[in-house]
Amino acid sequence: MVSFYDVPPMELIGKIAKKLENDFESVKEPEWAPFVKTGVAKQCRPAQDNWWFIRSAALLRSVAVRGPVGVNKLRKKYSSRMNRGHKPDRTMRASGNIIRKSLQQLEKSGLVKSVKDDARKGKVLTPLGQSLLTKTSLEIIKEFKKSL
Repeated sequence: MVSFYDVPPMELIGKIAKKLENDFESVKEPEWAPFVKTGVAKQCRPAQDNWWFIRSAALLRSVAVRGPVGVNKLRKKYSSRMNRGHKPDRTMRASGNIIRKSLQQLEKSGLVKSVKDDARKGKVLTPLGQSLLTKTSLEIIKEFKKSL
């Protein structure tokens, strides 16, 4: 059986971003998205026009890999170094608002859900999200086999 671990992450994220943009109406770019940076350490906004869908797809894969995960853990994952002039660089966390809104959209579309147990707390993948990752991985494997 093929899983999302068997394919290169960048190819998987690109394909899922296209599917999120075309097939899921609840995942849409907010009106403020063209004007924001993805964190305080960044100097400019993202260069891609569809960066919101790419980040949502990357968050979907991160939720699948890391299990029950919250916004704070994802802020650490997407953190970056901040250039502070002559002072040493420091790691700054990513924007929590972008991650939170994207996870809310993914939850509204039924791809992730919230879990609040005694032992674990955060977002996990739903069966629909798991099938999306698996089917997309299978498509990538089939395209790779055709090219050989």
